[in-house]
Amino acid sequence: PGPGLLSRSGHGVRQQGGRTSLLRSFGYAFSGMAYLLRRQRNARIHAAITLVVIGLGVWLRLAGPQWAVLVLAMGLVWSAEAVNTALETLVDLASPQVDPAAKSIKDLAAAAVLLAAIAAAVVGALILGPALVRRALEP
Repeated sequence: PGPGLLSRSGHGVRQQGGRTSLLRSFGYAFSGMAYLLRRQRNARIHAAITLVVIGLGVWLRLAGPQWAVLVLAMGLVWSAEAVNTALETLVDLASPQVDPAAKSIKDLAAAAVLLAAIAAAVVGALILGPALVRRALEP
């Protein structure tokens, strides 16, 4: 498509000067996040866990560095889930028929989410566990 025209995906390819506006780019990103939450059961599970972790962190009065590590771990899981969903959608579009290579791509993307979630759970246990024990032992 030429300047200012829409691509097949519906996103503007280029605006004046060959750039898509920053605001429009954020709009696409928020649209993707909304798609994740509407269409992906696992993303809703991640959202619930994220809210629980944030609630615990506030209740436990975590320090800045602890928050930084937790936010990075949660961000890793959310990013992996978004990439997994994008790859699944792309594979479905490119290979609507059953194909062993397509299955491998989807399985590998799902494995990336699982590995990120396991790592985040370990990080959460290492940060929240001792703080919960301290809180439970307070007089």
